[in-house]
Amino acid sequence: LVGFEMIDRGIPRHDYIIKDAAGNAIGKVTSGTQSPSLSKAIGLGYVATSHAAIDSEIYIDIRNSLVKAKVVKLPFGQ
Repeated sequence: LVGFEMIDRGIPRHDYIIKDAAGNAIGKVTSGTQSPSLSKAIGLGYVATSHAAIDSEIYIDIRNSLVKAKVVKLPFGQ
């Protein structure tokens, strides 16, 4: 289970597929929202351990479009 911040514009939602840069499925979003205090979209999701390191680049499949995100240290904003 990792926390992630969206780099590109988009809000991750429950059950969206997490993919790598090549478009291969590597996990699934468990929850996501727009954070008013951080002024960015954030989420939690299960990913393959090879993509779970802090600052790993991941992509959220939002309506058949890959939207860039990165794995961050929890709790958010620290």
